[in-house]
Amino acid sequence: LSMFSELKFPVPWGHVAAKAWGHSEGHPVLCLHGWLDNANTFDKLIPLLPRGCYYVAMDFSGHGLSSHRPAGCPYHFLDYVTDVRRVAAALQWRRFTLMGHSMGGAVAGMFCFLYPEMVDKLILLESLGFLLAPEDTEAWLKSKRRVIDKLLSLETKQQTPKARSPEAALQRLLEANSHLTAEGGAILLQRGATETPAG
Repeated sequence: LSMFSELKFPVPWGHVAAKAWGHSEGHPVLCLHGWLDNANTFDKLIPLLPRGCYYVAMDFSGHGLSSHRPAGCPYHFLDYVTDVRRVAAALQWRRFTLMGHSMGGAVAGMFCFLYPEMVDKLILLESLGFLLAPEDTEAWLKSKRRVIDKLLSLETKQQTPKARSPEAALQRLLEANSHLTAEGGAILLQRGATETPAG
């Protein structure tokens, strides 16, 4: 397991980089590094672990060889969870083991909480995982998972915007905003719509 390969997964702001050890048919293990670290965190550990697994250590956004998020965008734990979800989707992993060190353990714990059906084992190195007050559990599960799922489904769709005639665009705006007058809608569209050859 001393040999590894480099991986790259496209994301809307660039790519997420990762390195992989073992055969891709092996049991999938996703490895998450700690705060200000990168995938090389696992270089000395992976060769000591059981063969027969496919270990993928990703660089979180803004770390290692992964693209930074656009300037001014925060790096929240939940955004790292979304990165994990993106990588799992790119690898087409339905169920896998998560191994997280330090901050990566907190992200792994949060991921398990939101997507328990996707994780068979959670391995925490120098980490508490993710702790939540019991009264917040239900709201968290509903809202956070919905936000991530919606975002990723929008990203996979990402088709070119529809072109409409100015009249149709106004009609659509008025249907979506019952409080708008036709005059108000037309004023907003002057600056809120772009003319393309298609309409």
